[in-house]
Amino acid sequence: MRIAALLTGRGNNTLKDKNILPVFGKPLLFYPANAAKQVDLITDFFVSSDDPKILDAAAEVGYTKIVRPEEFARPDSQHVDVIDHALEEMDKLGVKPDILVVLLANTVMVKTEWVRDCIQGILDNPSITTMAPVYREMDHHPYRAKQLNSDGMLVPFFDFSKNKVSTNRQDLPACYFLCHNFWVLNLKAINRETGLAPWTFMGDVVKPYEVEEAFDVHTMDDIRICENWLVENNLVPNNA
Repeated sequence: MRIAALLTGRGNNTLKDKNILPVFGKPLLFYPANAAKQVDLITDFFVSSDDPKILDAAAEVGYTKIVRPEEFARPDSQHVDVIDHALEEMDKLGVKPDILVVLLANTVMVKTEWVRDCIQGILDNPSITTMAPVYREMDHHPYRAKQLNSDGMLVPFFDFSKNKVSTNRQDLPACYFLCHNFWVLNLKAINRETGLAPWTFMGDVVKPYEVEEAFDVHTMDDIRICENWLVENNLVPNNA
């Protein structure tokens, strides 16, 4: 099976140039890009962006540039359109991946073994449409979420009139959130018509790969958190 990596990042962000902000002397996107580069199962590497600085930074790590159209680089653009455009461009170059590893450029929290394990999970079980890192989160469980009624007052998101729900988080069913650091897509098995909303491009057999934590960068404070995480996980570059 042919396996490709696609690093995605746009230039139009609230935090200017966040995908290439320096983290221990390397651009932020270096870390997910380099983590995937160390996976011997991946043979093709691409980067999709509208920003020449992002494209150049990724090219230095060995990623082939895909210039993203403006309509796919807006704040309201959908990731699925970015993926589809990139696959079309790969096809023009004769690359037709069976498995696609989609990496997000605005996080350092990607480990080589995570990517390899997720790919191997699909190789071992081709019925899986996607393997993706998740973290368990009970404090912000959806059963605890509220919305506003017509009077502007808080009401539950769900109807608990027939089934009572405990106020104790340990009594609630386990809740997981996607990390949004990378996704491994089994392109041969995904049927978007039956895919799980809202990320229907992942298909309907999505296997979780549980990790302790992961998040993407939105502020300069997040950069400091990234640096601490890299230190704690012994992932600081040798030449930093």
